[in-house]
Amino acid sequence: MYKFCLLLLSLLMTPQAHAFDQQMLIKVFFNIVQVHTANNSNTDMGLGSGIIVADNRVLTNCHVLKKAETAWVSQGENTFSVEGVQINGHQDLCLLTTKDMPLKPAEIGSIKDLKTGTEVFAIGHSSGTLAPTTSRGQIKALYPFEGSQIIRSSARFSMGASGSGLFDDQGKLVGINTFKSFGRIAYFYAMPADWIKNLKTLPLQPIAPFSQKAFWEDSEHSPFFLQAAMPEIQNRWPDLLKISQSWIAAEPDNAEAWYEQGLAQEGLGLDEAARLSYEKTTTLNQRHSDALFHLGILASKRGDRTEVHKISIALADIGSDIAKEFNIATGCEQRPTDDC
Repeated sequence: MYKFCLLLLSLLMTPQAHAFDQQMLIKVFFNIVQVHTANNSNTDMGLGSGIIVADNRVLTNCHVLKKAETAWVSQGENTFSVEGVQINGHQDLCLLTTKDMPLKPAEIGSIKDLKTGTEVFAIGHSSGTLAPTTSRGQIKALYPFEGSQIIRSSARFSMGASGSGLFDDQGKLVGINTFKSFGRIAYFYAMPADWIKNLKTLPLQPIAPFSQKAFWEDSEHSPFFLQAAMPEIQNRWPDLLKISQSWIAAEPDNAEAWYEQGLAQEGLGLDEAARLSYEKTTTLNQRHSDALFHLGILASKRGDRTEVHKISIALADIGSDIAKEFNIATGCEQRPTDDC
């Protein structure tokens, strides 16, 4: 544990960690464990992350456990055996029951407290590190799904961090980091912490391999927000326009569907159509920072400095990082405040 604490102190000195309250970060770090899996012959071993959500209960992703015949969790040099698991393979959430684990649970938040632009941070064992690492970001999108919302954030994570925690600036667990899109420019997705309540009602099972696909692994029934991800990342605007139009037809009150349509239209040079789509987005979600950002870019292209100034103020109310990025993109940092 001494070595673990030294690593923890070094992580608290990083710029990412300095953005948040240090006492709160220390508390949250000790809510995170590393999840270890193996088959009976120890020839197929795996690593993931987990969050303590109740006494002797660790939340992780089911895909971490798919091939496991045995599992245990660790924090620093301390290890704790796993006696069983509650499984929701479709939602990719598994709740491990541990034995004699004297570690405190995280405070559980809710998706209801999140808005686009909310600052969050991810903590988990990215790349299999002994001590958890932290990354800072913002909520980029909230996708309605099965009675809750899937979170997309800009808080980065990598292999080994499946099952890690996404926390708000109060240190409350709001999401479980689960998967990211492929490629150098990646999107990072988390399951909502609100799903834990139902998971706790499922039967306890022994650790054993299973084959059920998570919804995000099922390409034949992929939700619209996942269908749109790669065309957006790869600037395939005709494909994105087609998907977004189908999405709007199915979910006309979904702000993200209208935003994706606007993005495709802007990419195709249809600026006026894009403006109308972004305005519809902000009608449905007044704090949609990306839609506001693009509306500001279009206003800047038209030479409408009054509108640019208005959007700059709105973005500053959402978050300092995106406001700064916007002011750089529109040249506002080079102009007097009343002109931007």
